[in-house]
Amino acid sequence: MSTRWRLSLMMFLQYVIWGSWLPLLALYLSQYLKFTGTEIGWIFATQAIAAVAAVFVSGQIADRYLSPERFLAVSHAVGGAAMLTLAVQTSFWPFFLTMLVYSLAYVPTLSLTNSICFHHLKDAQNEFGRVRLWGTIGWIAASWPFVFILEGKEGTALQAAVGSIFIVAGLASLAQAGVSLMLPASTPKTAAAERYAPFEAIKLLANPTVAVLFVVTFLDALVHQCYFQWTSPFLSAIGVPGNMIMPAMSIGQIAEIATMAGLGFFLARLGWRWTMTIGILGHVVRFFIYAIGQPTWLVVGSNLVHGLCYAFFFASVYIFVDEYFPKDARASAQGLFNFLILGLGPFVGSLLWGWLGDVYTRGGVVDYSKLFMVPAGLGLVAAVLLFLAFRPDERLAPARAVAKAA
Repeated sequence: MSTRWRLSLMMFLQYVIWGSWLPLLALYLSQYLKFTGTEIGWIFATQAIAAVAAVFVSGQIADRYLSPERFLAVSHAVGGAAMLTLAVQTSFWPFFLTMLVYSLAYVPTLSLTNSICFHHLKDAQNEFGRVRLWGTIGWIAASWPFVFILEGKEGTALQAAVGSIFIVAGLASLAQAGVSLMLPASTPKTAAAERYAPFEAIKLLANPTVAVLFVVTFLDALVHQCYFQWTSPFLSAIGVPGNMIMPAMSIGQIAEIATMAGLGFFLARLGWRWTMTIGILGHVVRFFIYAIGQPTWLVVGSNLVHGLCYAFFFASVYIFVDEYFPKDARASAQGLFNFLILGLGPFVGSLLWGWLGDVYTRGGVVDYSKLFMVPAGLGLVAAVLLFLAFRPDERLAPARAVAKAA
């Protein structure tokens, strides 16, 4: 297999895993396990805890000691075992602790797969989108079978069918562990001048361009978390059948295929600032429509902007980081921004959206109109801040100079 196709297969399985369980997790926890909004928030926060560990531990290992593809294989083997264990957990603390183990194994692989792609692609700005879109295809491939898995089931049979999301994710994780050993070899840079790679990445925050992007990424990740935490219960509340919730959410991933494929084109013509700002505004549009809450077709259709939200902002951030940070610290640099995208932003968001869910619940019914106005407003703040203060024309050379002087 060519290098590009092996990387594409890696991305496909990486997001089959995530797409198998994430869209229905909140629905499963709230409707079947009867967890409170705060408990659900803490379970989602395990990703954030793992992202912190990824910055200071996983990035260092992948940059300095263990080849990235072997680290990927070990992580997915552990994650697969943990995900299979989640399928039989029904009380909060065992579920929370098992999910924490899973997140510690899986979360670092999200930034690591990006780093592996950037290491082996000759022209990342043009090629990364076309490789990463296979991750989107993987997410969709994981979602649509549940239309048939859940169809016609009720009661305990439906609960067991929804619980199969963990089985699918566990098996896909074990498959990814095997595929990881087929990837082209990458050599850790053990002789780098700065022995602790995360420090070299963190130093670049002294550059104003990187610092502004750091803050905006946190805000956008916080807003993005609300989508995953409340969309499936919200769609259920407005009458979308349970077996159609994952396909309804996957509409965004279908749109993402087109935006990922054309990302290099838009970056070349719109530039970093406009492309990323449009990505953030996608969240604003979607949550304003969610707040209105009707008609159902418009609410479901609003998920089309997910392609803009992810590709134009988050994927652009990953490419930007690859271009701005030194080669011997890029796994750590990707981990640093993943700390925001999967760590600090989702951690604060998980607790905030869980708490607001309890605040806006009266008589067992969530007032989604009030709830969704909060992420819409925060997204607008992030978009304005990025557009006014982000100056990506400060290129890599001055960024490195600031890092060396720090």
